[in-house]
Amino acid sequence: MAAPRFLRQAARRLRRLQKSVSRTVKGSNNRKKAVIKVARAHAKVADTRRDWQHKLSTAIIRDNQAVYVEDLCVAGLGRTKLAKSVHDAGWAGFTGMLEYKAARYGRAFARIDRFTPTSQTCSECGRIDGPKPLSVRWWTCPCGSAHDRDINAARNVLAAGQADNSNDRGAQVRPARVPAPRREAVTRPDAARPTRSVEGISAL
Repeated sequence: MAAPRFLRQAARRLRRLQKSVSRTVKGSNNRKKAVIKVARAHAKVADTRRDWQHKLSTAIIRDNQAVYVEDLCVAGLGRTKLAKSVHDAGWAGFTGMLEYKAARYGRAFARIDRFTPTSQTCSECGRIDGPKPLSVRWWTCPCGSAHDRDINAARNVLAAGQADNSNDRGAQVRPARVPAPRREAVTRPDAARPTRSVEGISAL
């Protein structure tokens, strides 16, 4: 499901409010009022985005026993042509919600290393088919499998997440018992029974 573009939808109104600020005199009361209007408009966009993220993250966590996400370099993407889209999606905040809600509801959560080539690897045969620009949304592996870039990457993220976990629920397996050192082990049946010293104090 594609995320609504909250910032892009409000772009026209934000542009108009920004222009009204530039038309006012610096230091004037009208400028202060115009700046407040711009701040409120941005806050409304942020609140709407956060509300949508909360609802979606709660639904995802409630409907799934394990959730795996790709640890994207959001800061790096913010310096590219995708800056506005990355900011609009709020990926870092969204994954943060998934993580703490997974802990709250007892679900497994894991982040897949950002250097894992999830979008370049065929989810059918495992072949890495070389780097492809983001404009390529469909590609065909030499094995004959045709892939939607996003769906193929999601399958690889799922496989990587399941491979990192030791059971099907993604929970950590309880470590095996470690034998106690000989000096700490009880070797006689009556060794753990307290004995009474001459002073009347129980001692092991």
